[in-house]
Amino acid sequence: MDSIALSAKNLSKSFGTQTVLQDVHLHLTSGKIYGLVGRNGSGKTVLLKMLCGFMRPDKGEIAINGQPVVCGRKLPVEIGILFDAAGFIPNKTAYANLKILAGIRNRISPAGVRAALEMVGLDPASRKRVGAFSLGMRQRLAFAQALMEDPPILFCDEPMNSLDASIMQNMRAILRKEGDKGKLILLATHMREDLETLCDEVFSISDGHISAPQKGGDSAQ
Repeated sequence: MDSIALSAKNLSKSFGTQTVLQDVHLHLTSGKIYGLVGRNGSGKTVLLKMLCGFMRPDKGEIAINGQPVVCGRKLPVEIGILFDAAGFIPNKTAYANLKILAGIRNRISPAGVRAALEMVGLDPASRKRVGAFSLGMRQRLAFAQALMEDPPILFCDEPMNSLDASIMQNMRAILRKEGDKGKLILLATHMREDLETLCDEVFSISDGHISAPQKGGDSAQ
């Protein structure tokens, strides 16, 4: 997999009179899993959405391999995104949902869609509609969607939410495998085990600012 560098310089974002992020700098490279921690409302999700072009910063620049990331424009590199599972069509099956998404770029075959579902422990032949899924099943479907086209960058916002302990271990194993492929992975998580066992470096957001990175195990002390 080609080497990737993602950089952010002087990123700031406010909503009304509330400053969420101020002069944030980041430099991330492929082959590492990064953690992002902070209390609820600290700006973790806002930062992720700006980095993938979903939200426009008030100021600052974002680039992937030197090419700018601009809200509303095509990304320089494909990014797999796990924010939440709210966007699925409730009256369709898991397979039907992913097949529709796969048809946007036509980069993955029906067999690839089935393999993605099996990877996260969902049955591609199931007729159960997504609207009847538990929260954990929907989260696994969101995992499959983010990973199915094998993107070189992966952003996950609280990826272990609503998952049973045994399923968490499977998802962590999947993320380790993706990291071993040389991908750039950024996780916003409050899970201590994610920080200790998955993350090479961890950034902390507080009062709009981001810390220098710590090693994963050190940050969870």
